[in-house]
Order: sequence, then structure tokens, then C-alpha cells
Amino acid sequence: MHMKKFLIFSIFIYSIFLISCSKENTEVIDFNKEFNINPGGNLVNAMTGEPSNLIAMIAGDSASSSIAGNIFNSLIKYDENLEYAPDLAESWQISNNQKTITFKLKKGLEWQDGEPLTSSDVLFTWKLITNPNTRTPYASDYQLVIKAEAPNPHTFKITYADSYAPALDTWASLHILPKHILENEDINNTFFSRNPIGSSYYKLDNWISGQQVTLNANENSISGPPLIKKLTSRIIPDTSSQFLELTADNIDLMNINPIQYQRVFPAKKDLQSKIELYKELGNGYTYLGFNLRKAPFNDIKVRQALNYAIDKEEVIKGVLLGLGESISSPYKPGTRWNNPNLNPYPYKPKKALKLLNEAGYIKNSKGILLKDGIPLKFEIITNQNKQREMTAVLIQRRLQEIGVEVSIRVIEWASFVNRFIKTGDFDVVVLGWSLSLDPDQYNIWHSSQQGPGQFNFLGYSNKNVDKLLEVGRKELNLLKREKIYHEFSKYLLEDSPIVYLYAGYSLSAIHKRVKGIKQPSPPAGIYHNNYDWFIPKPLRRNEIME
Repeated sequence: MHMKKFLIFSIFIYSIFLISCSKENTEVIDFNKEFNINPGGNLVNAMTGEPSNLIAMIAGDSASSSIAGNIFNSLIKYDENLEYAPDLAESWQISNNQKTITFKLKKGLEWQDGEPLTSSDVLFTWKLITNPNTRTPYASDYQLVIKAEAPNPHTFKITYADSYAPALDTWASLHILPKHILENEDINNTFFSRNPIGSSYYKLDNWISGQQVTLNANENSISGPPLIKKLTSRIIPDTSSQFLELTADNIDLMNINPIQYQRVFPAKKDLQSKIELYKELGNGYTYLGFNLRKAPFNDIKVRQALNYAIDKEEVIKGVLLGLGESISSPYKPGTRWNNPNLNPYPYKPKKALKLLNEAGYIKNSKGILLKDGIPLKFEIITNQNKQREMTAVLIQRRLQEIGVEVSIRVIEWASFVNRFIKTGDFDVVVLGWSLSLDPDQYNIWHSSQQGPGQFNFLGYSNKNVDKLLEVGRKELNLLKREKIYHEFSKYLLEDSPIVYLYAGYSLSAIHKRVKGIKQPSPPAGIYHNNYDWFIPKPLRRNEIME
């Protein structure tokens, strides 16, 4: 009797519990209401590729740079309007002859370990990047400095042999490194690459290879404390898996693809209620690049033929669902550096075949292009990126239609960069370039920049281009400079070391629990003020409430 009463009571309590849970789970959160700003929380984002090295001057890849950018500071930076602003330096002065820049550092700067950050660290970083033993693709910009000095702890002074137009841009890009830790280290092989000591908003907490990188707020940040106290970057190579994690509320931020943007989100009201979408033309482009050190890609007619054989509009429509623009120069459409008189190679398979015939390739009875009995055959490699994979498939189909045999290999990012790109062990690559605000592309296209780990990994060489790049970086007059880079773009388009495929829109999906994002997006993009983003206490996950 007593047991029966207890059982009935237990069932009653359990029913109340279920009803309570059901109400809790179906409760609709109003993400649009006003929330108080309180420091704390964990922002979880997804990355397709794992960082290779948190020393950006060594790494050279976007995954590494995005993480390192939260840890290190530069002398100056860009503000939301893409104007130069103080960072480590509180002010700077350019001499009348445009050859000398004097930076005045802020007082009381510290590394995260409490050691003082001074001009000696800046001088050390300059010596490091210009050291011929340092394997970096960025050295040429800083080797133009003929004299660098730190006359006192708060002054750093540099002198160029000639005026150098991108000078400030280069110092806005260089992460300053701690002398007291690295002066006796081999920068190419140091513990510091996975255990950095920085000065910016965040410091490394842990790095679990293949899984995630976690940053915590740096209490000694020279920039002040960020509102979000933890950043977790989960390494998820497959964007479909990323999307599932986003919909399950396991991540807060990811770059989405056009299908998700155009079709999935508009059809799902539950996603619209909790996820905000952001769209802006990116500062980069996707391309097909030829290894010019290998035959047949050392033949300009072959490269031009393959350019005519690829339907770029098909790629933009098929892969990007129209969310991209066709380009004909390595500059962002709509900027002054983009040559408006240039047009992309149109899709003309007959012209492609004519050029290949002129290069000695003739179709056999099976429709395969041969030269001296050897088929025109090569492999396209790319990293684990669905858009690039789909792009490669469309290219493969169009080239096979004219008799070119193409295979595709998809490689994990770290191996892709270190095993293939940096070594030059590839035929053709589908990859992307992100661009700085200055038009100088000496590091990418000058013939001198072909060493191991440098950016001219395609092996491009053109004396006229070399001269234009050398003159362009010294020219201060904007109109004259514009003319130089328009001419440079003309040569590059004609030579076809790459096939420009598209400039895509940057599409971001961010959970509405994340606040402080500026709308409309300023010129610098939505991420420019991520240190001012915050997650209100009621919307935080995995956190004990006060």
C-alpha cells in the first residue's frame, strides 16, 4: 500500500518534471531585445584548416594569421574606415624626403608574461624578418630599410634608400615578437610557434592538434581587455559538418557557402530566429594556378588555351549561385587599382583548341590531345574546401570536353601548404589570394620571390612585370601609381600564369547571442571590432551563472 502510494507520487512528480522540461525546451528566446554588457563568455567558431605556425611571418597562411592576429600587435593598424591608427605606436612621423619614418611607442607596454615591450623588440623583429636564414615570404618589404634603430625604449626609426609607398602598410602587417624569449631561438624551429607569448587581447590556452585552438583573455593586453573572455576555434574541415554544428548551437560563427546562404537559410524559420547572415565582397579571389616550371605550362599558348577553355560564368553560377564577380586583375573590383579596361578570357573552346594546335597538340581518334605521342594530362590539387572542390570538378569537365585529361586530388590544409605548395610539387592548383589594401604585389609576382616558402611558388618571371613592381612600390603619386599597376595587370592577364576564376562574396553566419556587431558593415568589414563583441550572461553556454 505504501509502495503503491510512493509509485503514484513518483509518477506524478516525474510528469511535472517532463512538463517543466517541455516548457523550457520550447521557450522562444528573444535575441533581439536589449541585454546588459558583461565581460565573459566563450565564442566558438569553425575553421576549415588548422594553423601551421602561430608566427605569422613564417606561416604565410590565413588560418595561422587569423589566430596570431588575436595574440600579437603591430606598430600601427587599420581602423574601421581603413585609415591608419595607433597600435603599439601612439604616433609616427614621415620625413620631408619620404625616406624616414619615426614611430613613438606608447609608455608602459608589456608582454603577457609581464616583461616590458619596447623599441628593442621592434628592432629585433625587423632583424629577424630580414635575416637571410629566416624562412619567410615577407622579407623583401623590410629589406628595403637601409637603417633601423632604437635610440631609446620608446622610439623606433627606419630609413629607406628611396621613398617606399607601401611602407606604412608593411608595418601595419608585421607582428612584433618578444626579444627576451626569441633572441637565442631558431625562428624556423622553435617551441614558440605553438606556445607564443604575445601582447594583444588574447593568449594561447591550449592547442589540440586536429581538434581546436583555445585563446583566453590576456590580462596584460596593451589594447585593453576584450569583452568575450574565451575564443575557441574548432577545426572542422568539412563545411557541411560545420553547418550541422551551427544549427545544433555547438558553434557561434562560420563562413557559409552560397547554397546555405541562398537556399537553406531562407527555408528554415528556426535558423532565421537565431542566426544572422552577413554578406560583403571579400578582399580576395580564387584562381587556377599553373606550375610554370613544368611542361606544358611553360608554354604561354597552352596557358592561354586553358584559360579560354574554362567557363568562369558557369563556375560563378554553379559554385557560388551567382554570389561572386568575374575578375581580370588581382585587385578588388571597384577599387582604383583594378584596371577597368581589362576583361576576363571569355569561354571559347574553339579558340582554345586552335591555340593548343599551334602549341603542337593534335586530337587522336579518341578525342585525346597528344603532342609527340604524349597526352595533355595533369593533376589539379586543392585543399578541403567544398567551393574549391566543386570549382575543380567544373574545370575538369570543360577541359575533358576539348581532350585534356584532368585528375583532382583534395588534400588536408597543413599538408597541402607544407608538402605541396611550399615545395612546388604540383601541376596545377586551385587556391585563393587574400589581398592587402596596398596594390604592391612584389612578393607574389616578382621573379626574385621564388625561393622555398616564398609566395611566387608558381615560378612566374617577366622582366617587364619585375620593372613595374620595382617602380610601383617607390612611386608616391597616386595617379602615376595607378597607371603602373594597371599596366602590371595587363601583362599578368596576357601571360596567364593563373586563370582568374572569381571574387566571391564573404558570407558569414553568426549566432544572434553574439552582440556588438556593427551594421551596416564598415569598410573594414564586420570583424574589425570583434574585441567589442559580447555575449550576454543569459545567452552563454557551459557557464555557471552568478
